[in-house]
Amino acid sequence: MKDGERATFGKIDVSRVKGLLFDVDGTLSDTDDVMVEKVRSFLEPAAWLFKAKDPTSFSRWLVMAGESPMNFFYGLADRLGVDDLLMRGYEHLLHIKNKTEEDQERFLMISGVKEMLARLAETFPLGVVSARDEKSTYHFLDCFELRPFFKVIVTSQTCGHTKPYPEPVIYAAGELGLAPEACVMIGDTIVDIRAGKSAGAQTVAVLCGFGTQRELERVGADLILENTSDLVNLL
Repeated sequence: MKDGERATFGKIDVSRVKGLLFDVDGTLSDTDDVMVEKVRSFLEPAAWLFKAKDPTSFSRWLVMAGESPMNFFYGLADRLGVDDLLMRGYEHLLHIKNKTEEDQERFLMISGVKEMLARLAETFPLGVVSARDEKSTYHFLDCFELRPFFKVIVTSQTCGHTKPYPEPVIYAAGELGLAPEACVMIGDTIVDIRAGKSAGAQTVAVLCGFGTQRELERVGADLILENTSDLVNLL
């Protein structure tokens, strides 16, 4: 959660909830802190330019400011039908640099997520709906042994369109044997909320990722929580 923000408890009809769908970045994976640390390390040689000679605050602002443009350009690539080409190009560049899978990305997990999934999986079928590619999505889940909790895993390459289109949410719900209206889409960005709402699902936004409370309220999230693990208290 960003400084100055607080969780807003809105309206979720718990009696309708039969399945839960989770985004990955900023929802299960603590992606923003990893990115902030990468930017901070890059700026460290010029630390004297920043207040108290610490580029951390500026690095966090830069990462958060860049999230919306990144979502826009990925969405544009998706609409133009070149997202698969874009992903293949990205993977090719990684191969050229001779990076191993473990070196490509360092993952952190949101606090309390594994315990939350273990408890919720006792009552609800769970799914992943991510805009990540398949390889890195499975890599994250396997790093923390989370894959067994999920009955369906949807990535950017599963459907014809990825989030914010409704197709991934509709597909995931169908794989769980449920209507989208019986599911809750949980994510940290307006992309997640728009995908869930357009599919007819209820939506829960979390403040432990990239999205701000103001923008998540503006797109109509049904409920805003401080941390993903707070779902246990709700459900």
